[in-house]
Amino acid sequence: MITEPHKRIPARGLLAWRISGTIHSVFPFVLSGGAIAAAFLFKWPIWVIGASLMFYSAYAYLVIMIFPSLRWKRWRYEVRENEIELKHGIFVIKRTLVPMIRVQHVDTKQGPILRKYRLATVTISTAATVHEIPALDVDEAEELRFFISLLARAADDDV
Repeated sequence: MITEPHKRIPARGLLAWRISGTIHSVFPFVLSGGAIAAAFLFKWPIWVIGASLMFYSAYAYLVIMIFPSLRWKRWRYEVRENEIELKHGIFVIKRTLVPMIRVQHVDTKQGPILRKYRLATVTISTAATVHEIPALDVDEAEELRFFISLLARAADDDV
């Protein structure tokens, strides 16, 4: 019987996702500011300003505070001898089993935000798709990449 994965993303990953959410909320901020400026310029009803402020506030709160917290709370992974199990999602929880025999290659990647907090994402490529384990400690990500590649090589040799 396969148990649920229990390894979690480090708490610094939550901070990195919140910073990313802040960056993603810049465009709606500009749109909201444009709507407010247009409301003053063209003498639109005052409710346009209120609606614009409420939209941006709700969007920013969701993208910066709520979604990263839910994502971090639900992200789990486990690397076993024969498979990699991933569990993630905000509203719909998705569980994925990746058989080691299907793994073609494993990479790590870092953007500027992840690099600042010494985090990296492990990407696991199969013939069908790419799976990611996001925001791991850099050392853990490198160990995991090496470990998965060894297990995949061993599974390939067994065939």
